[in-house]
Order: sequence, then structure tokens, then C-alpha cells
Amino acid sequence: MARSLAGFLVLLLFVSICEAASLFQPISDSHRSAALELFTPDHGIFKSLEETYEVLRTFEVLGIEKKSDVTATACRSISETVGSSSSTPKDLFYALKANSIAECKINEKASEGIITRLNATINGASLLLDFYYSVGGLVLIKDQSSKADVHLADAEGVFRSVKAFSQSDGRWRYSSNNPESSAFAAGIALETLAGIVSLASSELDQSLINTLKNDINKLFDSIEKYDDGALYFDDKLVDGHEHQGPLSTTSSVVRGLTAFATVTAGSLNLPGDKILGLAKFFLGIGVPGDAKDFFNQIDSLAFLESNRVSIPLILSLPSTVLSLTKKDSLQVRVNTVLGSNAPPLTVKLVGAFSSGSRDASLVESQELEFDAETGVHILNNLPKIIDVGSYTFVFEIVLHEPEHEKVYVTRSQTKIPIFVTGLIKIENAEITVLDSDLGSIETQKKLDLAGQNAVSLAANHLQKLRLSFQLTTPRGRAFKPHQALLKLRHESNVEHIFVVGNSGKQFEIVLNFLGLVEKFFYLSGRYDIELTVGDAVMENSLLRAIGHIELDLPEPPEKAPRPPPQPVDPYSRYGPKAEITHIFRAPEKRPPKELSLAFLGLTILPILGFLIGLFSLGVNLKNFPTKAIPATFAILFHVGIGAVLLLYVLFWLKLDLFQTLKLLGFLGVFLVFVGHRILSHLAETSAKLKSA
Repeated sequence: MARSLAGFLVLLLFVSICEAASLFQPISDSHRSAALELFTPDHGIFKSLEETYEVLRTFEVLGIEKKSDVTATACRSISETVGSSSSTPKDLFYALKANSIAECKINEKASEGIITRLNATINGASLLLDFYYSVGGLVLIKDQSSKADVHLADAEGVFRSVKAFSQSDGRWRYSSNNPESSAFAAGIALETLAGIVSLASSELDQSLINTLKNDINKLFDSIEKYDDGALYFDDKLVDGHEHQGPLSTTSSVVRGLTAFATVTAGSLNLPGDKILGLAKFFLGIGVPGDAKDFFNQIDSLAFLESNRVSIPLILSLPSTVLSLTKKDSLQVRVNTVLGSNAPPLTVKLVGAFSSGSRDASLVESQELEFDAETGVHILNNLPKIIDVGSYTFVFEIVLHEPEHEKVYVTRSQTKIPIFVTGLIKIENAEITVLDSDLGSIETQKKLDLAGQNAVSLAANHLQKLRLSFQLTTPRGRAFKPHQALLKLRHESNVEHIFVVGNSGKQFEIVLNFLGLVEKFFYLSGRYDIELTVGDAVMENSLLRAIGHIELDLPEPPEKAPRPPPQPVDPYSRYGPKAEITHIFRAPEKRPPKELSLAFLGLTILPILGFLIGLFSLGVNLKNFPTKAIPATFAILFHVGIGAVLLLYVLFWLKLDLFQTLKLLGFLGVFLVFVGHRILSHLAETSAKLKSA
């Protein structure tokens, strides 16, 4: 239970800080490290030119130096694609996109051939993507080659052909035969139309541009919003092949929007809050784990960083947890989405509110000091009214130059949750055993809750236990933690937890054992005492063993409640098992050793009689073979007989029946073989003697 309480305290602190840290941070070094891990070529080669472009573009935006082998590989792929007559407009589009960063040399004749092929594709195009890749390819050639004469003869007609895919809600279709429209296609269409405007040899009809601006406003009417102010686009299509997630869809719209704003004069009349909301969406993702999502995030933020509509400024805090004990200063950064320096501005702290309170602000408006070396706005000393606890700080950004207000956009006021922590003073802690009737003190012990305690108390059911202490903040105010619990654990592991109440700084709990005998299941004996005091803003939260108390409770009545069964550790089944002890039958009583030896002698007597009988009968070896081979078999036969006799002796001394039978089987086969040979020899010899 102690572990679970400690774990709960840690979880509470973690969740609280996570809530306070739900901020939007600009791109940082963590993104650069992730890019090097995500964009790793397979044996030095990327799968396609599209992937090659995404790698080069991501590295360029993040300021990561391109490796020479990556650039060399990209140039080879670009040259092969540009020089091939079978390359599709999509292949040429991504080859030229990659080349805009790799800066490889492309043959002028190849460029002229590409221009001709892409113009032919535009003239016969019936799909939005055909226009997109072809127009985009021509724009890239125009940007990369000063000698190439790239323009659209009938730019207005091509513009109208693409505009025919638009819908009344600002979304676009991929083709005239497909009734489904999407925001992702709208982004592609806007980027295509921006390319047509840049390729036009003369100015287009302004009514077409105004109509397209109106379509953009309609598209933004369907934008979706998170509670934290982040804005995004999402397509809910039935056709899974065409469906794109919120990240890729929003990225497509941002590319198209910024591209169109670059080539057109005048304003798009989009509120700056919507551009800021898009920036919050991309920053709120964190660091994506997918290479495609990572590229979409970085590429979109790069376009928002340099767009002509509004450049968003992001207010962030290096830390949302401030320690009064360490005298931490409040630090605020204001950067663009990619972490670049903001224009000259002032950050003000215009309000501070206790979390969950609707009272007036605790502080008056004050300006933060700007440190030019670190680019941080600092408030060195928190106001005296700010004590440990959770707050909501309200910041305001004021741009110094009026013309910057037309270029940059930021929220008028930014609310950020702040945690202020500190060491809590724990004083006047004592534990007392009281007489139930008179309330007089029988035993009193002082406690040092910041150190170790090992008090030993004793009480019966007619007495009370009182625990008291005081909690004070670093500012000298009363402090009420999220948790103040007293736990008593019986030696049988039955636990009882009580909430320690407070009145101002004073915390006190009185346990009347007479009223708790049933709750304690009439269990007398030793109870370990443990105190838990914890809070997310309390730097010295504690889970402290105080000591123990010996309780003498009355005997339980017949129908008294029984203690609940204790939970079994599920991992105990994998622990060591109890040792199994086998009980064998006691061996029977054996005769004396002398008697056993006497019987052994009696068993040997027949063998002696046998030998004596052989000598008495006059046994001779006249019939023993004299030739070498028969004599060898005769010797082996007698050796085998001797081995069988020796096996009988071993069986008597140490071998069991199965071992003996196995060995006897081998010896039997051996005796049959050599016995048959020697008996055959004796039979032949006898037959020769009779015939002679």
C-alpha cells in the first residue's frame, strides 16, 4: 500500500505538470535530431525522387548540412529522370523540386524538351493532378533557368479549366467526373492557380482573382478547432484512397494559401488568428514519428514563417514550474514558429489568477525585462502575493513598430498555467495517547517529520491516539496539501487509512479506539504508523514511517466482522516452491554380521566340493584342442563361463536385476557363438577317430 500511495503522489505531480506544460514550443534541436533519425537512406539511396525532395527540403529548413553522398545520389536520379523520355509529369515535378535544393546541372536541351512535354500535358489535361504536376514543373524550370522562356500562352483559359473543379464550399474536386470534394484538393488547386498566375504573360482578369479569394474565405469557414486554439482542416471522405489525415490536409492548404498570396497583390482578408491557429496546430503535434508527417509539419511551418498574410509569433516558457526555494525567475521567449528572433517587442505580465478562482488578478500589470544576449524576457522576482500553488499567468505582447503589426500576428493575451513550488515547513509535530474519559495525556512523543522516527506507543480500546502538526509555505502562509493521510497497518497486513483534517496551519486527527474496534476487526497487536503528506507543489512531500503502537482490543463477539482476505501477489506463483520431503519406510532389522559371514562360508563349500570332486575323478585335458584356432575358441568359451560366474557375484554385491540381465544377454550371445565353434570341432575330431 505504501508503494501505491507513493506512486499516486508521483502520478499526481506528473499529471499536474503535464497540464501546466501544454504550451506551443517553436522548432528546436529535438526536431533536428529526429530528422537525422527519420530520413535515413536505404544503402545510400532513397526510394523515390519525392522522398529525396522531402529529405532535402527538411534539412534545408532545419539548417542541417546536406551530406555530399545524399546530394550526389540525388543528382544522379535527377539527371536520369530529366533525360528520360518516359518520365511522367509527376516524376519531372519532383525531380525539378529536388533540383531546386540540390542545384544540379541540367542540360538546356533537356529543359526545352521538358517544357514542350509539360505544355502538351496541360493542353490535354482533364485531372487536377495533371495540371498540378505540369504547371508546377514549368514554374520550377522558370525559377531555375534564366534562359528558358517559360510562359502559358492561354493562362486565363487554363485558370478557368482548373477553377471548374471548385465547389461552392471552397473545397475542390480532383476531376469533373468525381463528385467528392476535399480540402486537400483545394490546397493543390490553390498552388496550381498560383503557378498559372506566375506563368501568365499578361495580367489575368481581376474578377477571377477576387472570386478565388472569396473561395479561400469559404474554405476557412469550414476549418475545425481544438480547445487550445489550434485550427486544422480535415477531410471526411468515404473513399479511403482519397482520404488524407488532418496533418497532410492542413499542410496542403497552407502550401496553396501561401503560394497564392505570394503571386497576387492585395490582402486575402484572412484574420490573423486563423494563421496563428494553423501554426499552433503544427507545433502542437510535437515531433512526429513518421517521415511524411515530419516533412509536412516542417514544410508548412517554413511557409508560415515567410508568408505574405501574417507571420505568427509564438510565446513560450522554458519552464512552467518555478521554485520559490531556488528563487527561480520567470522567463518568457517570443519567437517565430521556426525559432527565429522576433521583432522588437515588449512582454507584459498583465494578470495572475489562482487556478479555479474567478477572483480579481493577484498582480498588477508589469513589464518583463528583456535580455538581448539570450533573447529572453525575464521577471527576476515573483510578486510577494504569489505563493506555492497553481496559477494562470496572462501575458501580453506589444510590438514596438506599428508597421510590424501588419506583418506579424500574435494573440492579444496568452494564458499559461504556472506551477509555483517550494519547501513546506513542517513544525510542532507530535503524537499523543489520550485517556478516553478525562482527555488527559498518558504518553506524548515529539516527531521530526523531516527525519527518521521510531516511536513506540501502547493503548487499549478505552484510549485515543492524536497526531498533530503544522504546515507553512515559504511566504509564511498556511498550506493545505492535496493529501494528508495517516495509515495504521496491523501485523497481519490489514491496513486502515484516515484523512488528516486541518484548521488553518494546524493539522490534527484523533482516533477514538472505542469507536473503531469493529473497523479494526478486534485485532489486537502491533500496528505500524505511517504518515503521508503530498502535493504537486510541495517539494518535500513525504511518506514517513513514524513508529508503532501496541493495541489491546477486547475479544471479538460471536458475530463480529472478520478481516478481509489479503490480496495475493500474482507473481508469487513464480517464486520458489516449498521443499518436498519424502518419508521412506524404516529399514528392517538385519541379522548380526557374524551370522551373515557364516552363511557366506556355507555357500562357498559346494564350490570347494566341486573342485575336490574333479581332482578325485582324475580330470585330464587330453581332449583340449591343440590347433591354434580351435584352442582359441576353447579358451574363450571357458573365459565366458567364468565371466557369467563373475556376473553372478556382481549381481549379489551391487548390480540390480535389469543391469544383470542386460550384461547376461551379451555374454549369452558370445557363449553361443564360441561354444558352437568348439563343439563343432570336437564333433569332427570324434568322427574322424571312429572312421579310422
